[in-house]
Amino acid sequence: MSRRKNCWDNAVAERFFSSLKTEIQHPARFLTRDHANAALFAYLEGFYNSARLHSTRDDRSPIDFERMAETQPYDA
Repeated sequence: MSRRKNCWDNAVAERFFSSLKTEIQHPARFLTRDHANAALFAYLEGFYNSARLHSTRDDRSPIDFERMAETQPYDA
């Protein structure tokens, strides 16, 4: 997150939190902090990093894109 009036740096964080609130069906009510942590972990590891497709990554999930990048040689 950036300082006031520097909106460019905040765009990524704001987009992430918008997606998080939408996908976890905001406003969710959690009984305990452990329930909230479990829901957040399930969202991040179960969907956001493994299944979510991203148009700038040729419609691949972040994990698939990283695996593909690891197998391809680096062109300097």
